[in-house]
Amino acid sequence: MLAAFSISVLSAQTKVIAHRGYWNCEGSAQNSIASLQKARELHIYGSEFDVWMTSDGVLVVNHDATVEGMRIDDTPYEKLKDIRLKNGEKLPLLEEYLLEGKKDKKTKLILEIKSHNTKDKEDRATAAVVEMVKKTGVKKQTEYIAFSLNVCKELVRLTPKTEIAYLNGDLAPQELKALKISGIDYNLSVLKKNKDWIEKAHQLKMKVNVWTVNKEADMQEMIDAKVDYITTDNPVAARELITKK
Repeated sequence: MLAAFSISVLSAQTKVIAHRGYWNCEGSAQNSIASLQKARELHIYGSEFDVWMTSDGVLVVNHDATVEGMRIDDTPYEKLKDIRLKNGEKLPLLEEYLLEGKKDKKTKLILEIKSHNTKDKEDRATAAVVEMVKKTGVKKQTEYIAFSLNVCKELVRLTPKTEIAYLNGDLAPQELKALKISGIDYNLSVLKKNKDWIEKAHQLKMKVNVWTVNKEADMQEMIDAKVDYITTDNPVAARELITKK
């Protein structure tokens, strides 16, 4: 049984985000409904997941661009609907994923819009995702991340008051601030090489997330560097490390 702890303990500290949900446990799978449910049970800050739009406009939750040899943004949903995840769940629709997340508003939904293979597809996917978030009533609970600068710019245009973070790691905080992007969400290797970006981002009142941090030594280094969030495949270890302080 997981040790109980107070969310208030984490309020002024680095917070934990489960990478693709809490999937590294029995009965779960990456980006599954179960992984969201299990992340929620940890009482951590949030659960991250990935979204694609099929060729006929259906929004699905999956990390890779291809599934069973089919590229999602080039494939109609009819050909994908019977695909099963490793835990037996079907490929989740974004709508059902968000509705599940809505059951516990304390767990943030960290929604990554994937880089589609044309700008037009990205624009349509971004607009559709923002509309679905509104439709399901989880706008205040949802934060966005993307590798695509185009997607980030579209999010700023469509939902400017929402937390939006850029993932690609190639732009300094001040460049993103000028674009009204509210955070950096960079790979561990990037922030290790550019630790000054953490302080610069904070000076600009931007949030800092780091991914994917799975070793305790790296977690501790990033906690000491005062990042706001750690995205990890080992959310239990990260949570316990933070609460020891």
